[in-house]
Amino acid sequence: MQQLYQAQDRIEAQILHDFLDRHLIETVILGDYLSGAVGELPADIYPSLWLIHDDDLERGRELLHRFLQDANQRVAQGAWTCSSCGETVSESFDLCWRCGQARPTPE
Repeated sequence: MQQLYQAQDRIEAQILHDFLDRHLIETVILGDYLSGAVGELPADIYPSLWLIHDDDLERGRELLHRFLQDANQRVAQGAWTCSSCGETVSESFDLCWRCGQARPTPE
């Protein structure tokens, strides 16, 4: 097993775990519950993703890089307006929460 990524919190770790799982890369989240011991342990305790199969390291890094780059790009673009219903949608969503219309692709 090799460590692939140290997440900011449990939510990010789970999102990345699920993303990699959809791409057939098996990971396990370690240190998931250590944040409950903050005060007793060093403050830099964060959950981390570990690869089950070492030969997935390169592909896992590539997919993780792409995922994080896409997420940063969405944040940089900011909120968007749905072309179908006119709802203002937060940058973190790719689908309109009102009607389900997909985010328009940047040109």
